[in-house]
Amino acid sequence: MKIEESFSVARDLEEVWGLFQDVERLAECLPGAELTGRTDDGGYEGKVTVKLGPMTATFEGSATVETDEANRTGTVKGRGVDRRGGSQGRVEMRYALVPVDGGTEVRVDADVTLSGAAAQFGRTGLIKEMSRRLIGEFVDCIETKLAAATPEEAAAVSAGEVRGLSLLWSSLWATVVRWLRRLFGGRENQG
Repeated sequence: MKIEESFSVARDLEEVWGLFQDVERLAECLPGAELTGRTDDGGYEGKVTVKLGPMTATFEGSATVETDEANRTGTVKGRGVDRRGGSQGRVEMRYALVPVDGGTEVRVDADVTLSGAAAQFGRTGLIKEMSRRLIGEFVDCIETKLAAATPEEAAAVSAGEVRGLSLLWSSLWATVVRWLRRLFGGRENQG
């Protein structure tokens, strides 16, 4: 599944780039994510927990991060397994930071592969809608962390856990509303 998103952070490019280089601090802003260690090759070990109504998936795995400072771009490759539910996930994400009026635009292009029970949510389009909502929480956390007056205040800022049922319902509702707009918007144009 392909996910392309962009969002703006109301902070200077260098400030945002600096945070993106500190993987441990940045991971604190990813809802449901937790770093648990480092790999021998310089990568990261961790887990991501997502609650989708009655289903909770905790993907444990590893990721590598490569950055291109000259172009302010990077690539994250990760894979994980939900041992309890039998799902597997793999992601390859590319990001680019671009200066814009009033801050920095972050462009994300990700290829996500899910198998097992979690793959059922990807087929319904809910994963894309949920990713939009999680990105909103991510941006809020980044801006709060960068606006902190002291390093101690910044260290205290982190994203909460993924609130699965409310996230699932709000994502489902947004999908239904978009579908209805297309359906009725198309009829108005015909009539």
